[in-house]
Amino acid sequence: MQKTIFLVDDNATNLTVAEEVLVKHYRVIALSSAEQMFSALEKFTPDLILLDIEMPEMSGFAAMKRLKSNPSYAEIPVIFLTGRTDSVSEAYGIESGARDFIMKPFSEPVLINRIRYHLNIDDLIRERTSQLIKRTEQLVQLQNGIVYTFADLVESRDNNTGGHIDRTAGYMKILIEAMIANGVYADEIYKWDLESVISSARLHDLGKIAIPDSILNKPGPLTAEEFEIMKTHSSESVKIIEKAIKETGDAEFLQNAKLIAASHHERWDGAGYPCGLKEYEIPLQARLMAIVDVYDALVSERPYKKPLSHEEALKIIKDSSGKQFDPLIVEVFSGVNEKINAAREKLL
Repeated sequence: MQKTIFLVDDNATNLTVAEEVLVKHYRVIALSSAEQMFSALEKFTPDLILLDIEMPEMSGFAAMKRLKSNPSYAEIPVIFLTGRTDSVSEAYGIESGARDFIMKPFSEPVLINRIRYHLNIDDLIRERTSQLIKRTEQLVQLQNGIVYTFADLVESRDNNTGGHIDRTAGYMKILIEAMIANGVYADEIYKWDLESVISSARLHDLGKIAIPDSILNKPGPLTAEEFEIMKTHSSESVKIIEKAIKETGDAEFLQNAKLIAASHHERWDGAGYPCGLKEYEIPLQARLMAIVDVYDALVSERPYKKPLSHEEALKIIKDSSGKQFDPLIVEVFSGVNEKINAAREKLL
């Protein structure tokens, strides 16, 4: 397909000369001002812009600044056409984002070869970007495949918690989005790959695959000794995830999974397990998981208990604010509790 070039120059002679050279190779749209160029950009996206610097109403430098400020135009390669020979102008132009300078008056070979070079570079960049996006998508699919496989393995062994993993991941998404909307711990959350955090939350009980069936699927309350064994699922999760990190590399989603699995049974007041962490010693990912994990356990049926209503579970969580749970997260959870409940009913 023939490439399209915008040729922008307020000098009619320059436009005519350059256009006669370029039309042999490209589709050329000749424009006599920067304003005309921006009007044309609303209808066409060129493959390259040849832009004069010295124009009366809007200079080439001013036009470049406007181009780069608009995401729709920012990646279009721009070559300045100029009669200036000073190094200051050239340096300023390159800093502003120009790919190259072509001095006027120009020769046909120089003009064509410079344009061809930069169009080829641009095609290569687009090709490599497309390949990178495709590879990233493949890696995300692989990551999610690993997460879902491990999560299914846990749920296939734990007959008491069907659907728990999908529900808690759904609650996490709602809660994190609400945290951002309310500006609660937003500075920290903005640094996260949200998809990675939400996906890795599915591995919070991975260590249960190391718990004996007689305890994991016991149709009744656990004894004190059995509960101590059950509590080891947190440290077992960490062992499994650390092995995965060692074998596959330090992937972000595995680091998030490790934080969540290790600490989602810690308590704000320090009375949790396995390490007795308290308050901000507990990773934020785990403090979020702690609430959605307990909420789902409260509203779910178990062989040894009937499910509580959403309202009853919400009251317990509110009453545990500042004790078991981070008070700020409880406040946000309370604010979106109806949305959480709607998600629960949908996933039942």
